[in-house]
Amino acid sequence: MKKVYGAYYKELYYTPERRVLDPKIQELISIAASLVAKCEGCLDGHMKKALELGATKEEISETICIAAAINAAAMIDLSDRCAERLNLNHFPTTPPAAGASSSGSSAS
Repeated sequence: MKKVYGAYYKELYYTPERRVLDPKIQELISIAASLVAKCEGCLDGHMKKALELGATKEEISETICIAAAINAAAMIDLSDRCAERLNLNHFPTTPPAAGASSSGSSAS
C-alpha cells in the first residue's frame, strides 16, 4: 500500500505538467484536508511546504478557519440527521414550557 500511495502522491504533487492549481494553493488545500483527516504528520509536512512556497501565516490561519467551519458544518449536519431519526429537536428555538418534563430533549 505504501508503494501505491507513494506513486499517487508523487504523481499528484510532483508532476508539474499535470498540475492545474498553484503549488501554494495546493498546499493550503492539503492543510485543510490534513486537519479534517486528523493527520498530524500530514499537517506538519504541508504547513512546512506551504511556508516554503510563500504562504503567509495569515493565509494558513484562514485555511485553518475554513477547515474548522467545514468540519463544524459536517458535525451539525450529522447531528441533525441523528435527531431526525430519533424524532428529536435538540436545538429548539423556544424554551420548554414551564413545568414541562425535563427529559433532556423536546420532541419536534
